[in-house]
Amino acid sequence: MSNKELQALKERYVAAGAASPNEQFADHATNAELWDADGKRMIDFAGGIGVLNIGHRHPKVVEAVKAQLDKLMHTCQTVMPYEGYVKLAEKLSGVVPVRGHAKVMLANSGAEALENAMKIARAATGKTNVICFDGGYHGRTFYTMAMNGKAAPYQTDFGPMPGTVYRAPYPVPYHGVSEDEALRGLKMAMKADSPARNTAAIVIEPVLGEGGFYAAPTSFLKEIRKICDENDILMIADEVQSGFGRTGKMFAIEHSGVEPDLMTMAKSMADGMPISAIVGTDKYMDASGPNSLGGTYTGSPTACAAALAVFDVFKEEDILGKSQALGEKLKQRFSQWQEQFAHVDNVRNLGPMAAFELVESKESRTPKPELAAAVTKKAKEKGLILLSCGMYGNTLRFLMPVTIEDEVLEEGLAIVEESLKEVGA
Repeated sequence: MSNKELQALKERYVAAGAASPNEQFADHATNAELWDADGKRMIDFAGGIGVLNIGHRHPKVVEAVKAQLDKLMHTCQTVMPYEGYVKLAEKLSGVVPVRGHAKVMLANSGAEALENAMKIARAATGKTNVICFDGGYHGRTFYTMAMNGKAAPYQTDFGPMPGTVYRAPYPVPYHGVSEDEALRGLKMAMKADSPARNTAAIVIEPVLGEGGFYAAPTSFLKEIRKICDENDILMIADEVQSGFGRTGKMFAIEHSGVEPDLMTMAKSMADGMPISAIVGTDKYMDASGPNSLGGTYTGSPTACAAALAVFDVFKEEDILGKSQALGEKLKQRFSQWQEQFAHVDNVRNLGPMAAFELVESKESRTPKPELAAAVTKKAKEKGLILLSCGMYGNTLRFLMPVTIEDEVLEEGLAIVEESLKEVGA
């Protein structure tokens, strides 16, 4: 079917709240390239929103999933467990930087991982509240919607959010929130809204994802760790978008040396197969009773096979080394653009988790979201998928596969540069 025919079906049968505004429909893809239903080629700098760090349809992942399909598709692991689940748990336990011996629960999505992380934190501490941060994004289920540090569009139409969720500032000095002010805000939240005796967890993205690709300073993460230690609060690192090689290390929290109590992960964990995980210190992970955690499809055999293959690819193809090299390339190109374009500012990256802002001027730092929208639109017309993000909608974020070929990377970056020029950036 053509894009036009599929669009007509979408308008007739897909709920408006779930329908993409994009009128192109993906047909097939390889690594950092995909083709729509009309055969138009697109370069992918979005990676399914950070899901495809090793590219579309990596051959080893495809092979692993096909082999699993010939053996077993589903039993529900709480009814009859299988090898893939426990082997993946073993792999994850060996690489996460949590304190002590780690145990694992597998789920289906990032939101589901955060929901279960909070269930575990409540069971482990006997407390109810959670403190999150401005700009944070944790999901679209009811509790994770409440945890999000940005209302629209995630909360707008859905009435009152669940209680017991409180918020503190995230340090973004470029927009006037210093590390000291953020820390003072966190302490004030604990004094005025959620005292330590009621707070089960503090949840933080080491690098804000949807909130704008701002990295939390190491000193800030260490202070959170200290506050948690002093008050019997679990520190939870949300690595759903920043994990699995996106920042040049397996997990972004590793740049700081801080060890959280629990971690959540998903997205690039299985190169496109739906799976997520909560990994944490064993005494916390074991806090709730039998059959208290799980779900019909959690840790499905096919998704586990894909995730295990991802681990093999990381080792065999030096994905972390490639990630670091890609980060350097983006850093250099973005720095050139900051000098070249009047409205490009605050270029930043942690590995290839890279972004820059479009502003009225470098002096005012006033966000210019309409310019970001114009760039993404122009890039799409030229055959490039590019995403904006941030509290103000003025940040362009880059999530191309780490495995992107040099010539495809250069072609995509040239499109970004052309688009910046043509919209008057």
